[in-house]
Amino acid sequence: MKDQQKKVDRRSFIKKSSLLTIGALGTTSLMAAPHLQPLPSFTEDSDLNIFGPKEGYTPQLGTLVSMMNWMRYVILRPVQGMSVSDLDYLVDDNANSIGAMLMHLAATERFYQIHTFEGKTWGDWSKEDSDKWSVASGLGDKARKEIKGKPLEYYLEEMTKVREFTLAEFAKRDDDWLMAVDNNFPWGPTNNYCKWFHVCEHESNHNGQFKFIKSRITS
Repeated sequence: MKDQQKKVDRRSFIKKSSLLTIGALGTTSLMAAPHLQPLPSFTEDSDLNIFGPKEGYTPQLGTLVSMMNWMRYVILRPVQGMSVSDLDYLVDDNANSIGAMLMHLAATERFYQIHTFEGKTWGDWSKEDSDKWSVASGLGDKARKEIKGKPLEYYLEEMTKVREFTLAEFAKRDDDWLMAVDNNFPWGPTNNYCKWFHVCEHESNHNGQFKFIKSRITS
């Protein structure tokens, strides 16, 4: 029963930070000093803006989850209400579309799941995962040709499924796992905390791109 409640809580957690983002923002202006605007809460007791330990996770893992949740909310603000043509829009012939970059974020997270949860060397993906995620991971010409024509809901669903798995796996692990150091990682000695913080901050990089592209889309 307790495990089932955790599963429900995680699903609710993700829906709050992704799927419900689109409807929750209403008519909030994103152009007038967006860095000063409050992040609207989903409920009166929302803890979106409270970073720190979360129920169901060890303290450091819960803190990481709180940061990932907040960043996911923020990166979906610029894409609210976007049409298929908006999501497919290319600023120039070498640009990536917002739709492709949303899939790219899901692909990055999926590959870090395989690497850190399964202990596989970076790049050691199954054919199924490689077929599904490699184009999105690499972006560029292939992504421009193949990742298009999908509604926003498609991308949100893919991102949500990946994030739900991340949270379920985090709940099985502890802070010792999070702090464990990989001495063979290409960056040099790197712990799981750094790897998963990269998944979080990676979204912030694309957040700026989303806003720039949105500013260039003509109605």
